[in-house]
Amino acid sequence: MNRRTLLPVLILLGLVAGAMFGQWFLFDSATGEGVAAEHWTKVAGDITLIRPLKLMIIPIVLVSVVVGVTSIGDPAKLGIVGGSTVLYYVVTMLIAVTIGTTLVSIVQPGEIDDADRAQLTQEAPEHYTESDVASTIERAQQEKATNLPRAFLQVLRQMIPENLFGEMAGGRTLGVIFFALLLGLALAAGGEATAPAIRVFEALFDAIMRLVQWIIWLTPIGVFFLVAWTVGRIGFANLVGPLSKYIAVVLCGLAIHGLIVLPIVLLLFTRRNPFRFMFQMRRALMTAFGTDSSSATLPVTIECAKTEGGCSKRAANFVLPLGSTLNMDGTALYEAVAVVFLFQLYGIDLEFGQLLVVVITATLAAIGAAGIPSAGLVMMVIVINAVNTSLFGTGKELPLEAIGVIIGVDRIVDMCRTTVNVWGDAVGAKIITRIAPDPPEEYAPPAA
Repeated sequence: MNRRTLLPVLILLGLVAGAMFGQWFLFDSATGEGVAAEHWTKVAGDITLIRPLKLMIIPIVLVSVVVGVTSIGDPAKLGIVGGSTVLYYVVTMLIAVTIGTTLVSIVQPGEIDDADRAQLTQEAPEHYTESDVASTIERAQQEKATNLPRAFLQVLRQMIPENLFGEMAGGRTLGVIFFALLLGLALAAGGEATAPAIRVFEALFDAIMRLVQWIIWLTPIGVFFLVAWTVGRIGFANLVGPLSKYIAVVLCGLAIHGLIVLPIVLLLFTRRNPFRFMFQMRRALMTAFGTDSSSATLPVTIECAKTEGGCSKRAANFVLPLGSTLNMDGTALYEAVAVVFLFQLYGIDLEFGQLLVVVITATLAAIGAAGIPSAGLVMMVIVINAVNTSLFGTGKELPLEAIGVIIGVDRIVDMCRTTVNVWGDAVGAKIITRIAPDPPEEYAPPAA
């Protein structure tokens, strides 16, 4: 068994062992109580894996985008690559939101027993205030970030920051990507004068990827602790309670998008076996599931896409950093399902017009909320506010405290939607490889 085969096996064992450990030793089945938010398993997973991976995000985004842009060279070609990438993001997110909205409208998971409905809605405000959700939403509202136009303005400001180092320190990648694009274009236009600087960035990128390869070997240990904490906090029992129908709709929607829609898109544009490519990307997908963060998974995704997935350096270095910031297929689908479910639970029937508002707003918010802290949560508030506005005059409105209903099971669902986010990024990189392939001497075929 070679190293590339051994690591996915170890990660899978870490995922399974972590789930078993969390259920048997951490979650109290008798009382239904889970472990604390800052349990030692979460701290261990954070120190072992999340923090080392996050340490690499800003360096790898800056250097990889510069290398990707300079390797493409021609600004016209870069425009084609960039335009195709953004078009792919928007279309696939729109499809994902449509799938989620359709499923939740047909299945209607919010139509549950009256006793369960009363219990969930009564406990929601308490769960809402006890978590950090209330403070995050309040902060976002003070910044007017829960308004869709304001959210886009926030993105534009983060795209063109006043202080690049401030954006780096804050872990905000959008401004770093924009600066890297401009720097890459300037270096490519400099010809022989800037050629040494390009070689420096290429050498830095090679060194950073070597660091990433070392960190990746911590993945099995890290995902063990993180999954153990997740299961120990929530427990499998909650997956079969009154929210089980809601969870099933989200997971079904993610499966349809991740296992049917994206593979069909990949097959149409590349004529390659999509499930073979999924297998080649297995390390990135399992890391995304375990870490619950597409940004933290980015270093693994880039390394895996180029070494095993057969993506070009040009495509991987450009598409994947941008995708981890802007492309959120799984999150957009989840937001649509969650919002419609909450309206159903509170007895508010949405007509076709309101469902169309959900589809459009969730798709736009997936892009517009990308530069906002706790983007997924703010994104949900944006959609709820938009639907409430469309209901003006009916006397019906969904309180923001309703989000407390789904907070308890959000982590399990989040792990799955993050995996779909990363898979969507990988499919985009594979498609763009056809537009921006590496020169023949640089191409590295995928491992057998």
